[in-house]
Amino acid sequence: MNLFSSKVTFREIMVLTLYKLDASPPVRSVLMVIHAAKIPDVKYVDVNLFTGDHLKEEYLKLNPQHTIPMLTDDDFAIWDSHAIAAYLLTKYSNDKSLYPTDAKKRAVIDQRLHFDSGILFPSGRGALEPVLFKGEKAFRPEALEKIKSAYEFSEKFLTNTWMAGNDLTLADICCVSSISTLNEILPIDAKLYPQLTAWFERCKEQEFYKKGNEPGIEQIRGVLKSKLG
Repeated sequence: MNLFSSKVTFREIMVLTLYKLDASPPVRSVLMVIHAAKIPDVKYVDVNLFTGDHLKEEYLKLNPQHTIPMLTDDDFAIWDSHAIAAYLLTKYSNDKSLYPTDAKKRAVIDQRLHFDSGILFPSGRGALEPVLFKGEKAFRPEALEKIKSAYEFSEKFLTNTWMAGNDLTLADICCVSSISTLNEILPIDAKLYPQLTAWFERCKEQEFYKKGNEPGIEQIRGVLKSKLG
């Protein structure tokens, strides 16, 4: 179903709906949350950034920031992957383990989410944009240095099994969507980052990763192959 099809009105699809582009790391984090929490009956609408779907009037009325992902729940619209994920887990999941209510546990998870939005995701975007949109045939050295710094911080955070302690949480889901993308740009060196490597392998074993993240990673891999030659 396409939001912008002349045969479909917006009112007809105002149910729990995720507007997405699978290659996007933030989108993939929400897809993984949906699979991990087993949230049913979510409709999906693909938003083509390259043809400007996100800049059309109908989309801008809901999300003036014109970003993806965006979630609508009847007449409620929310964007930013972390906000969407927290909303879905709070409203639609009885399992609170991914985003526990304990203040200290949630504070650590939230810190990792801010690390994702402030360090992990921007370092990937900074590397990808010149290649995807400016025709550059190699990643800029300064962009690769930022990715290395992101890996170093992540390695230090992983003093336990998972990103925010001994339990798998929303922190792992959101961080792995970005780190799996960074790994396509600059593969993680297992000798330099053994804890990060082991964590990444644990994440890849999860069913939610296979369903919600791998298809988008395959898209990124294919695009980079065509762009970098």
